[in-house]
Amino acid sequence: MRLQDKVVLLTAAAGAGIGQATARVMAREGASIVITDIHEDRARAVAAEIASESGVRTLGLKCDVTSAVDVKNAVDETLGAFGRIDVLFNNAGTNRPTQVADITDEVWDLVIATSLTGTFYCCRAVVPAMRKQNGGRIISVTSVAGFRGLAGGHAHYAAAKAGVMAFTRCLAMEVAPYRITANTIAPSFIFNEFIPHIYPQDEIDRMFEEIPYPRKGTPEDVANAALFLASDEGEYMTGQTLCVTGGSWMR
Repeated sequence: MRLQDKVVLLTAAAGAGIGQATARVMAREGASIVITDIHEDRARAVAAEIASESGVRTLGLKCDVTSAVDVKNAVDETLGAFGRIDVLFNNAGTNRPTQVADITDEVWDLVIATSLTGTFYCCRAVVPAMRKQNGGRIISVTSVAGFRGLAGGHAHYAAAKAGVMAFTRCLAMEVAPYRITANTIAPSFIFNEFIPHIYPQDEIDRMFEEIPYPRKGTPEDVANAALFLASDEGEYMTGQTLCVTGGSWMR
């Protein structure tokens, strides 16, 4: 029960991937859970499932992280229901693999707005409450794409994820005096059932082949890293990036 009496707000947490896995792991450790997602019905359903399974308080809210209004409303509703926010887990992101010469303005704006600007909106909205309560943890999902060059049409995605890491390092310095930490987790390829709808099969095969560890990464692998950063054991880490890669990227 490492997160007993803590309140965790997660973005894009109603799908089948990292967000929902992290919500479930943190609920099992005693945290109250706020599931936000662009699909309100799905957010409410997942929140209800977690409440039933783990016996913790939950809330399901609609939140499009590209909307500053949606983000503020989600934070306000969370504070109204629970009175505090101890952990913010920024999971929302998207990718539309496209070669640079073919990226439209609309696709560029979508990827940057979801992955980078959305992270900024969420951090800006929760920091005042965390400062007031003199403590908090901000954890943002990035990607090893932010470190390395990739030929599969990921330039916009890599730029957004590298931006989240740089933003987080600056944020960590600003909020450290208030006992708030800010870190990122950079996974390599983590499979879930929606991946085939995003990436072509040859790209999926290529990413699998780069992982030397004899099993593939799961959303729970990232969730366990997030649990460490959210728990007391992770208190003295800030401004860092944890790479969860099975050895496909080492730094």
